[in-house]
Amino acid sequence: MDLDKYKQNHKTAYLAESLERLLKEEEELRAVSARDPSLIEMAKEELATLAEQKAVLQTQMESLVAEEREEAAFPNELVLEVRAGVGGEEAALFAKKLALMYRRFTERQGWSFLVLDEAATSLGGYKEASFEISGKGCYKTLRFETGVHRIQRVPETEKSGRVHTSTASVAILPLRKKTTMEIPPTEFEVEFSRSGGAGGQNVNKVETAVRLTHKPTGLVVRCTSERSQARNREKAMGILLAKLEQMKEEKEAKKFAGERREQIGTADRSEKIRTYNLLQDRVTDHRLKESWHNLPAIFDGEIEAMLEALDIQK
Repeated sequence: MDLDKYKQNHKTAYLAESLERLLKEEEELRAVSARDPSLIEMAKEELATLAEQKAVLQTQMESLVAEEREEAAFPNELVLEVRAGVGGEEAALFAKKLALMYRRFTERQGWSFLVLDEAATSLGGYKEASFEISGKGCYKTLRFETGVHRIQRVPETEKSGRVHTSTASVAILPLRKKTTMEIPPTEFEVEFSRSGGAGGQNVNKVETAVRLTHKPTGLVVRCTSERSQARNREKAMGILLAKLEQMKEEKEAKKFAGERREQIGTADRSEKIRTYNLLQDRVTDHRLKESWHNLPAIFDGEIEAMLEALDIQK
């Protein structure tokens, strides 16, 4: 066993040091019993006890490392982005509806849901919005939601009863604690502004809102959730890194598109993944070619069945 590896990990360092002490005790017992045969029986008993203690420590260390690997692959924090697509104000209202669906699902799971930034329309829809979700298994559960969602319905303003189709895109960005990607300071611009408020005492008089622009790609991230400029800047940078990592993963994935055409989860926000048909009270996942009914419940956050079906087919 490579004890140095475990000693360098802050989660397992104490256990590794305890195991190292047990190994030294074991070595000393063997040396003593070798010098004095009368102590062999007593040494056997003590060595058996040490072996049990060593096994417990090894199991604990391996379990902690396995948990760490799982969290690195499927972190417990993510950014959910929704953006209105084709369909004007109807698309913006649909984007808001999707955001509320995920919020209610998040609440059902006991996870936290924090608004990072939102750009609303005059009718209360979302041009775009971003949210931070935190909770055990959140990314593993929601990772296949990235893509284009489509809704078919007859708007209240449509007098002829014609069905309108609107779209909204969803992106699920994992927030990993460890990342190998770095952005040179010359590659991004930082702007500060006042966060919006409800008026009166809630108006923010300090420039705490942060907007980051990544010059090489044109990516823009805005964060207004925290009261301090530093915290918003830190969060915005984390989101920008997550976006750049996703772009890199998408680019690499497209190289093997032919090999995985039948697989689920390209993490590509241009892929049409689901249609919500209000007239037929049906949602269809195009990757699974499966449908579910009871859209009012689904938009109220009851999406477990769809997510479980995706997870099984991954």
